[in-house]
Amino acid sequence: MKVSQAMYPILILLMAILFTVYTSPPSPPPEQEANTMSPPPPPNRNFLFPKTQSKVLPDPSPFFSQNLLKTPLPTNSFFQNLALKNGDQPEYFHPYLVKSAASALTLSYPSRFSTPSFTYQAFTADLTISNTQNPHPETHVISAFDDFSVTLDFPSSNLRFHLVRGSPFLTCSVSNQTSLSISTIHAILSFSSNEARTKHTIKLNNDQTWLVYTSSPIDLTTNNLSLITSSLITSGEFSGIVRFAVVPESDPQWEAALDRFSSCYAVSGEAVFRDGFGLEYKWEKKGSDDLLMLAHPLHVKLLKGDDNVTILEGLKYKSIDGELVGVVGDSWVLKPDPVSVTWHSIKGVQEDSKTEIISALCKDVEALSSPIATDSSYFYGKLIARAARLALIAEEVGYLDVIPRINKYLRAAIEPWLDGTFSGNGFLYESKWGGIVTRQGSLDSGADFGFGVYNDHHYHLGYFLYGISVLAKIDPEWGMKYRPQAYSLAADFINLDRRPDSNYPRLRCFDLYKLHSWAGGVTEFGDGRNQESTSEAVNAYYSAALLGLAYGDTDLVATGSMLAALEIQAAQMWWHVREGDNVYAPEFTKENRVVGVVWANKRDSGLWFAPAEWRECLLGIQLLPIVPITEELFSDVGYVRELVKWTEPALSREAAGEGWKGFVYSLQGVYDKNGALDRILNLNGHDDGNSLTNLLWWIHSRGEERDGCRVGEKICSV
Repeated sequence: MKVSQAMYPILILLMAILFTVYTSPPSPPPEQEANTMSPPPPPNRNFLFPKTQSKVLPDPSPFFSQNLLKTPLPTNSFFQNLALKNGDQPEYFHPYLVKSAASALTLSYPSRFSTPSFTYQAFTADLTISNTQNPHPETHVISAFDDFSVTLDFPSSNLRFHLVRGSPFLTCSVSNQTSLSISTIHAILSFSSNEARTKHTIKLNNDQTWLVYTSSPIDLTTNNLSLITSSLITSGEFSGIVRFAVVPESDPQWEAALDRFSSCYAVSGEAVFRDGFGLEYKWEKKGSDDLLMLAHPLHVKLLKGDDNVTILEGLKYKSIDGELVGVVGDSWVLKPDPVSVTWHSIKGVQEDSKTEIISALCKDVEALSSPIATDSSYFYGKLIARAARLALIAEEVGYLDVIPRINKYLRAAIEPWLDGTFSGNGFLYESKWGGIVTRQGSLDSGADFGFGVYNDHHYHLGYFLYGISVLAKIDPEWGMKYRPQAYSLAADFINLDRRPDSNYPRLRCFDLYKLHSWAGGVTEFGDGRNQESTSEAVNAYYSAALLGLAYGDTDLVATGSMLAALEIQAAQMWWHVREGDNVYAPEFTKENRVVGVVWANKRDSGLWFAPAEWRECLLGIQLLPIVPITEELFSDVGYVRELVKWTEPALSREAAGEGWKGFVYSLQGVYDKNGALDRILNLNGHDDGNSLTNLLWWIHSRGEERDGCRVGEKICSV
């Protein structure tokens, strides 16, 4: 990296500040508040890992327009199925499932089905829209996309669909005087039009009522009103806007609200990171009236302080994510609770426990004598982060003698991945979609848990960033040398840049409507994107914020903190299942205290690697790695008690692993320090990303206990 002479004083000052942080007596730092949320100019812009041509990635060119193929493309998006294989698997746009095939777009207002093991939404072809004059099937073209919408074109059919998340309407733009076909697999019980022929009502025999609004008069006629066979509605030639909406089952009187807002529609939308820890939703709309959109339960929670919107409490649509509620307003401002991004524990380690921690620390550091044996980017990253935890714990307990040895270990482990000398694997850059892949992943789609097809990027890179952040903190000279590589790794999944010449897509994993990440990459799934481990997602954004702390980058600190806070609150909303919750069906809620895998269109009690009966794994995969921000993720002591109690019976299984037990005991320590400590000290092993030192640090930084209660906690029962 070249720097001008004018930059030398700044670099020297920065290194001095970082050196002071390292050599100062360790103490828990104050809570880190974000002071700006504007995206910084990416310092990695001119740095790329060695380029490669992946042999396993799908070709995006059949679906994206030519101008978009010149830009980085999304690899974990809410519309990913529309750009994979035949592009004909459904995606969920809240409140509709949408499927594109054979020159037609099909809408489904899905039904939900639940068992104690899973809950899902079923796709039914409620309405299908096509051009009656174009009998030749064509593949849709993605002509535009942004944070909340994707635009699908059927050029030969003269149809353009604006698919906007959270819109109670589906909007279709029809050009060149086209004849429309609206078909359904259901029987049409009745069909009627208003006098102006701009509103049309379709009643189906599945108890649904659909409304069709047009920007100008249109003649729609049915050719089959039958109770037994599917039905078809056709139009005369038409050019303009057509909008489709189902009347919510909450109250048919809300049809009047749909009438009122039918002429105003969004064609795109973006999320803007604001100063003061806020996220603003802004839509580009057409029409002069106010905009009606739908909010999921976490939106509603975070919108409470926004006086510029009106929440229509009675206008509700069913959803797998909980009821969607009508919100009127051209922009929303979401205000999540801030989180504390710190190097060390939030409450501090108890003084009388430091000797015990130091004893374990010395043994764990002594075990760092051998190089890391695995070449898996995931497991390698976990071992790097594990060692980095030892350095920070050493700082916190004031035992700095071991830090030089940890420094040496981290440098030897990390540098080969950053300078391209790691034997058997390493980071590369591919330009087809725009991002980092591993050498093994570029040749084998199953290698590195699918990292080469953009699966789990935030998990793997989050662990690497944690180790790099700590090493840059304790060794500022090393940090400055490898800053470009560090920022390139971060930008792969936390890039806010919208510029078409960026090397990476905007926020590869994080879903700005759902407010959590997806991990599924460019693999087609019938139930859409999925994510298993929310805690590893939290760790990724937390680690990016730590990278900002290490380099004095307030923008990166703020961005990472915001995304970590949102990921935490989404985890608490959709992964953490409490007694009496009403987000999911009663039979699912009764049986589960944590969701194994959250899909866009399904919730599963099992895991990718373990059945639902292995509850210690379900708890552990939503907890690891144990770091300071874990306290924010599991801040509800009442829920923690429920979760541990629910998990306990699984620990008696002969196959229950010691590493997974350690995670259960660590949560027990939130409300029962002494009981958890006894169990931890009797463990025979630990997860590969964990250590006895880390578990003791966690237990002894839980604060004081009085009569079995946590001092200062909101929820406490003896």
